[in-house]
Amino acid sequence: MSQAVLDGVRDLLPTFRERADEAERLRVVPEASIKELEETGFFKLLQPKRFDGLESDPIDFYTAVRDIASACGSTGWVSSVVGVHPWQVALFTDEAQQAVWGSDTNTRLSSSYAPTGKAVVAEGGFQLSGKWSFSSGCDHCQWVLLGGLVCNAENQVVDFRTFMVPRENYEIVDVWDMVGLRGTGSNDIVVDDVFIPEAFTLSMGDTGRCFGPGQEHNTSDLYKLPFHSIFTGTITTPIIGMAMGAYEEHVEMQQKRTRAAYLGEKASLDPFAAVRIARASSEIDAAWALLVNNIREEQSYVAQAEKIPLKTRLKVRRDQVIGSQRAIDAIDALFEASGGRALATGTYLQRAWRDAHAGRVHAANDPERALQMFGAHEFGHKVDPGMY
Repeated sequence: MSQAVLDGVRDLLPTFRERADEAERLRVVPEASIKELEETGFFKLLQPKRFDGLESDPIDFYTAVRDIASACGSTGWVSSVVGVHPWQVALFTDEAQQAVWGSDTNTRLSSSYAPTGKAVVAEGGFQLSGKWSFSSGCDHCQWVLLGGLVCNAENQVVDFRTFMVPRENYEIVDVWDMVGLRGTGSNDIVVDDVFIPEAFTLSMGDTGRCFGPGQEHNTSDLYKLPFHSIFTGTITTPIIGMAMGAYEEHVEMQQKRTRAAYLGEKASLDPFAAVRIARASSEIDAAWALLVNNIREEQSYVAQAEKIPLKTRLKVRRDQVIGSQRAIDAIDALFEASGGRALATGTYLQRAWRDAHAGRVHAANDPERALQMFGAHEFGHKVDPGMY
């Protein structure tokens, strides 16, 4: 089934490429693109089978995202961050899952995990208020997953949770007007003192130890992988896809380009140009290979019912942030070597350059924190369990 989804996605790539300018103009992925992805089954790749999902290998999901982003960075980004949410919903209580998918298994969710909102303990749940930014694809979704600090009656922080909120209980504020990832519609979410039942929340402490009440019903090994491994991969993968798309366009451009400053020499005959694409392709391949290999390593531990070693989980984060940087470095090198034509509106290269640098500022791509955690653990120091 996953292969059918991948084939369907690849058939859509020319269309997504043609719609890239439209996405930027609208500042949101065109509704037609979301509908076409839905029809391929893409959004059900990580969804539980009991809700008409595919429970696919996460590498299949990442592969689809990579391919989509190679055609349109904004569409790839939204596909990734919206498409991964069924994986987390599968960890929530059965009551919460039924509320989301019980009547419509095509229901989608957006998110904003930074704990910028505040939740106060109430009987049977929490009172949630606040404003959250950067909820990519929220216009195409009927629920949102929001991060929030939980405070007790003395206003002391006692937990960090994810809150699942239905569309009627939040407002979308159209603020997204950026130079990169312009078509992602990553708008603000506002919640004004809404009661959230405890069953519709998930403690990040539990998530950090690969636990969720939904595992009682969703027993697949897919849902036993670490949250931070799966979710940070959804940020790096579209950037790798952007690099692949930039590479393909650069090679095509260079094969047609002549360089006036070098007496009309074909750019493809320049030995230094050949070296540049060799280096760029190696960086892209390395970023992808490490992402795949690290997920495979974690899957091997889960398959044997063994706890994933902390070092392995930290290695995933180490290679994830460096993978993003590798892909961006490749895009930078290709863009700089492409000549003035790459600056033209409508070229994939200039859009990939803008989109990748926009993706670079996502919190999941903070290199120093992820690398410091790995290094500190190697030196034998305690690492905050909430950060991996």
